[in-house]
Amino acid sequence: MRLLIYGHNIKETTKLAQKAGFETVKNNPDIVAVVGGDGTLMKSEKDFPEIPKFILNKNKTTKKGHDISPEEILKKIIKKQYKIEEEIKIEAIFKKQKIVGLNEIIVHNIDPRRAIRYEIFINGKKASGEIIGDGVAVSTPYGSTGYYKSITDSFFEVGLGIAFNNSTERSDHMVLKEDSEIKIRILRGPAMAYADNNKLEIPLNDGEEIVVSKSKDIACLIKLL
Repeated sequence: MRLLIYGHNIKETTKLAQKAGFETVKNNPDIVAVVGGDGTLMKSEKDFPEIPKFILNKNKTTKKGHDISPEEILKKIIKKQYKIEEEIKIEAIFKKQKIVGLNEIIVHNIDPRRAIRYEIFINGKKASGEIIGDGVAVSTPYGSTGYYKSITDSFFEVGLGIAFNNSTERSDHMVLKEDSEIKIRILRGPAMAYADNNKLEIPLNDGEEIVVSKSKDIACLIKLL
C-alpha cells in the first residue's frame, strides 16, 4: 500500500510507516496519513482530493483522530481493518472563480472595524432582510463541529448549515437540505470569501453576489474498525 505522509514530523513517521509495512511515497498515494490537526487535514484534502485520509495523531487541535497510538493505527490500516466514510464538500462560485472546502465557505468583513451588510437567498427565494455583522459561514456536517459550532454552540449531521457571525440583531442559524443553493448578496462591503484555510480569496464589493452549494467533489475519510 502506497502511503503519503502529510504534515509534521515526516521523517519520524516515515520510519513508523515503513516498519508497519507501507511503501512511503511523495506522489500518487493510495492513502494519506495526516500528521497534524484539522487545518493540516484540510490542506491535505486540497492537495490530494478524494484520496482516502486519516489523522495519525490526535492532539489539541483536532477532535477527529483516534484514541490509540500511531503504531496501532498503522497496524490496523495495513491489515485493512477500516472503512471509508464519504463526506460532502462545499463550494462557492463567483463569476468564473470557484473555491471548494471540506468544512465551510466563509464570507467575512475585510476591515474588522466595519461591519458588512448582506442578504441571503435560498433556492432563489429571499430568506432574510438586511443583515449587519462580521459575516456568514455555510458549513458541511463535517465542518459543523468547528467554526460553525463556535458561532452557534451547536452542530448537525445532515444538510448544510448557515451561521451568522456577530450580527447586530439576533439571527438564528439555519440547517438546510443538502441540495440547497445559498446566494449571498453584499449590500455594503468590502467582504472576502474563502474556503477552509485555502489561500485563495475572493473579494466581494457592494452589489456583488456569491453562490454556495454542495460540491460534486467528496472527501474520503478513514474510520478504524
